[in-house]
Amino acid sequence: MDIFRNALFQSGPPETFAIQTVQEAIKPQRQTKLMQDENQLLENILRTLLQELVSSAVQSGEQIMQYGQSIQDGEASQCQIPRLLDIVLYLCEKEHVEGGMIFQLLEDLTEMSTIRNCKDVFAYIESKQDILGKQELFARGKLVMLRTCNQLLRRLSKANDVVFCGRILMFLAHFFPLSERSAVNIKGVFNTSNETKYEKDAPDGISIDFSFYKTFWSLQEHFCNPASVTLSPAKWQKFTSSLMVVLNTFEAQPLSDEEGNANNLEEEAATFSIKYLTSSKLMALELKDPSFRRHVLVQCLILFDYLKAPGKTDKDLPSEAMKEDIKSCEERVKKLLELTPLKGKDFLRSIEHILEREKNWVWWKRDGCPPFEKQVLEKKAVQDGARKRKPRWRLGNKELSQLWKCADQNPNALTDPQRVRTPTLAEYWKPLAEDMDESAGIEAEYHHKNNKVYCWKGLRFSARQDLDGFSRFTEYGIEGVVPLDLLPPDARSKYQAKPSDRAKRTKKEESKGVAHQPEENQAATPASEIDGEGSRTDLEPSATPMHIDVTNPSINLSQGGSSTPEENQKQSSDIEAGQLEPDVEVEGEAEAGIIDGETDAEVDL
Repeated sequence: MDIFRNALFQSGPPETFAIQTVQEAIKPQRQTKLMQDENQLLENILRTLLQELVSSAVQSGEQIMQYGQSIQDGEASQCQIPRLLDIVLYLCEKEHVEGGMIFQLLEDLTEMSTIRNCKDVFAYIESKQDILGKQELFARGKLVMLRTCNQLLRRLSKANDVVFCGRILMFLAHFFPLSERSAVNIKGVFNTSNETKYEKDAPDGISIDFSFYKTFWSLQEHFCNPASVTLSPAKWQKFTSSLMVVLNTFEAQPLSDEEGNANNLEEEAATFSIKYLTSSKLMALELKDPSFRRHVLVQCLILFDYLKAPGKTDKDLPSEAMKEDIKSCEERVKKLLELTPLKGKDFLRSIEHILEREKNWVWWKRDGCPPFEKQVLEKKAVQDGARKRKPRWRLGNKELSQLWKCADQNPNALTDPQRVRTPTLAEYWKPLAEDMDESAGIEAEYHHKNNKVYCWKGLRFSARQDLDGFSRFTEYGIEGVVPLDLLPPDARSKYQAKPSDRAKRTKKEESKGVAHQPEENQAATPASEIDGEGSRTDLEPSATPMHIDVTNPSINLSQGGSSTPEENQKQSSDIEAGQLEPDVEVEGEAEAGIIDGETDAEVDL
């Protein structure tokens, strides 16, 4: 122990003499790392030395973190206890001693110190946070550090030591990883011990609305445990009725800008208190305080946000009637926050942003607090000239594979009524019909008829479901395909078929049916005769544009054997004679306006 006591007065950094001091005091079997029993012996020596230094500091009346400081040659020497902690911290960092030894000394030091001295000890811990947070030290001492901070928080007053408590909580938030489960309230247990005490009986000689006083402070019982609000309809009714009374009072007594300036929140930050006084004599003054009102209204928003939080079971979710009450109350609360000076709208916007971010933490806790940290993937060095293998996808490419994966994760994807479906004919052509309406005033360059893909899909669609409209494409173009009932009255008459046209079309269909009667009386023609006739018809394609009338009796198609040149000449003369008669008939019908410029041959086509 004397060796370590003398080492505290040595000048220079700890790495120049720390290892030598341990070797002189312990005489270890190894030169760099101590064995388990040697670590235990060294820890006992250091804890005893620390206890003696703290006792000496208390007896001298000095603060423990400043004990032993002296001025030599005009320079202040380092205090003894911080010097001892620096030596042990160096040995733990370089793994010469067990890594949890420094945490054990810090725990002993906080237990032996007063609250005033603990602030100095914790300042030393904050200054060494980066070293204490290294992986080789954190793994050994994280539980000891957590125990040390929790014990220190229990000793502090939540009303008088608010800043110190905040320092400890901020240190824990930075020291432990974000996904550390020890800092997460997994079960969602509320701090019901935080009880707000207020007067139950009206005081004598003071004229106040004591009924409103009790109603106002009774809300804290519901804010303390929000889960109890929805346990029964009676409790919910009691809460809503009490809240309505408070909101009505706030609305009946609005605050002016002068009152807001008189109670500037920035000036009150220096005298912030964690709880408000509940004396009935102060009720009238507290209602005029903007900060007081904001605290109560924000509590309401937090409670409403908890009741609407995702991840709750169907049993815990509020009923439809409760949802309506929550919605109406929430709107009134937000309106009051906007009207509360100073900068009410900015304050409300900040609160809404905080509550929106809080939902992410709720989902994270519901999913079991998965770690945020991801290990860095080491990229393998590709050798020069080596070919990279292309990724193989399950369904051919990346997009299809991701789409299939989404379908596996969402079984309702195929049955969703909002998924892509084939529109009706009227729905598809409605945009083009609106473009054709002159009263709409749509410029021609923005018409859907200029979209080739749209027109091509529409033609295929109409060819399957609207042959009558599809037939108008030849005469009127793409605008003629649009169903007539979608067009405006002035455009409908342009594309509507005339009665004479319908009669012509009917006559044309009848003549077409006669020309295509079943050829039951025809016999099979030998291949030689077909070849002979084919050669004959090929010789004069321009002279005989009409089809051969298969009903002409002058043409004998049932003869067998090969035909002579005389017979071929005779047959060709008969064919030409038979073709002249339909031509004459067609010309007569065309003049009479029956077929409207179409020949029988064209109809048969």
